[in-house]
Amino acid sequence: MFKQFFGFLRKKNNDKIKGAEVDRLTNEVDRKKLPRHIAIIMDGNGRWALRRGMSRSFGHRAGVESLRDIVKVCSELEVQILTVYAFSTENWKRPREEVNILMDLLVEYFNREIEELDENRVRVNPIGRLQELPPAAIRALKMAAERTCSNDGLILNVAFNYGGRQELVDTVRSVVADVLNGTLSAADIEEQAISERLYTAGQPDPDLLIRPAGDLRLSNFLLWQLAYTEFCISPVMWPDFRRIDLIKAILDFQRRERRFGGLK
Repeated sequence: MFKQFFGFLRKKNNDKIKGAEVDRLTNEVDRKKLPRHIAIIMDGNGRWALRRGMSRSFGHRAGVESLRDIVKVCSELEVQILTVYAFSTENWKRPREEVNILMDLLVEYFNREIEELDENRVRVNPIGRLQELPPAAIRALKMAAERTCSNDGLILNVAFNYGGRQELVDTVRSVVADVLNGTLSAADIEEQAISERLYTAGQPDPDLLIRPAGDLRLSNFLLWQLAYTEFCISPVMWPDFRRIDLIKAILDFQRRERRFGGLK
């Protein structure tokens, strides 16, 4: 009993210390130099679970709590756009059971969180080849987008059944169609013509990309948009990624000098 009691006190004290550290770091953030657009590859769910002797689905469910926390922090800081990589076009190669769980979690997340997202003025913007998703997933994404379409807070891009190469293929098809119907000439095909036909049309490119779990690759994510994005690779697995980890990434971003190929 005494061992449990002192363990409880120790945990409570550690939480208090961690909370103070979060507050201190948050106060160091320069609100005038925030990244307008943060992109996150939500990676490490399966490995996090397996290391604990759990199924991969347990890790995906734990990752949902991280998403909830990070969306809340971005809203509080008044970050303009958060793009999260939730399900790639390559993820269909995973076992059917895991794919089904991911689809169910998507539906569950929006059914459970839509009230809070709406109250916090978050605008949900699904991106990807959404028409290829199961009907329940399509309905959940459509519901969230329609419910929040007039909100003026954080734009939450949910990349689901998304692939960077697939996005570029869809963009090229759109360009070719416009050339064939005469609304665009070949001479007018410049960077802007590509950008305004991407899934993220009208949005600034990400200023900061965060990849938890330590892997050093893009995994077919926002290949056009990340041309001059600052990268932050975190060793923290996504289910453990919380407010303090995001704040540290933002502070690291604010210490960098961005030159976009030029000199200052």
